[in-house]
Amino acid sequence: MATSDLVKELEALGAEFARTAGGCATEQDIRALQARFLGKKGSVSLLMKQMGAVPPEARRELGAVFNRIKESIEGEVARRLGELENASATADLGRSIDVTLPGRAPSVGRLHLLTQIRQHAVDVFGELGFEVAEGPQIDTDFHCFEALAIPKDHPARDMQDTFYVSDDVVLRPHTSPVQIRVMQSRPPPVRIVAPGVVYRRDDDATHSPMFMQIEGLLVDEGVRFSDLKGVMLHFVRRTFGGGLDIRFRPSYFPFVEPGAEVDMQCSFCGGAGSSCRVCKGTGWVEIAGSGMVDPEVFGHVGYDAERYTGFAFGMGLERVAMLVHGVGDIKHFYEGDLRFLAQF
Repeated sequence: MATSDLVKELEALGAEFARTAGGCATEQDIRALQARFLGKKGSVSLLMKQMGAVPPEARRELGAVFNRIKESIEGEVARRLGELENASATADLGRSIDVTLPGRAPSVGRLHLLTQIRQHAVDVFGELGFEVAEGPQIDTDFHCFEALAIPKDHPARDMQDTFYVSDDVVLRPHTSPVQIRVMQSRPPPVRIVAPGVVYRRDDDATHSPMFMQIEGLLVDEGVRFSDLKGVMLHFVRRTFGGGLDIRFRPSYFPFVEPGAEVDMQCSFCGGAGSSCRVCKGTGWVEIAGSGMVDPEVFGHVGYDAERYTGFAFGMGLERVAMLVHGVGDIKHFYEGDLRFLAQF
């Protein structure tokens, strides 16, 4: 094909694109039309492949025409896209809005399950006059062990059970040091609960290296073991429903004497046992450790053991939450899975 014919063809394609682009109503239509002319197999591109057959002296003229047509097409694409954008913006401004429609409420967060259980426990014990006390999560060996009558050779003080920061500083393995600090700071009567995070070297389906605990302490004149039973029974029935009973099993804790594990009737089978997977057929579930405060502990804080008596108890809040909601693995509380957390 002669050079003049190629130029005429290019000019004709440029004019055709300008006419056709005016009828494109969407960006997709314009982009498709652009590809039809300037794509690898487009009309203009295929025509330019014939440049190899054009005499060398005519190629400069043909190349200039090609560039002009290409720029013309790209300019028309940009112009039409701008017109469509302006038309869309104008349509949005003109769209009627019903201001009487209710607004869309944003999704809001909710309290973590453990926070809910902690607040519930604080409220329940608060009904009996217990106030909340807090203390440091990194504490001294004296407050965590020695003042609680836990001897140097006790297994709980070994490195395989306790996280040591230094020889005399540990990550608290229980919230009992809060009890010591409170008793050091004021005389009896004392009636406190100490909720908080504690740390132990333990990790399985029902134990975590970090977990939440709540402990209680009541010291006054004439405090009896029966008072402890009344407090624990009140918590069980307010948390798991009325009608459930509790029992005490003798157990050893260095800082209480006598000491006891607190069991409650299984809330899933009502104490019937049989094939219940939660209580393993016994009808009972352990929920806390407890006992009367050992006089040696009073000696460390300057309380008169001849005049005052007291009781203490402690329980894991994760365990309470697992029993209340039927959660099978303690790790669910800490994985941050919204599908799990949103259920509560």
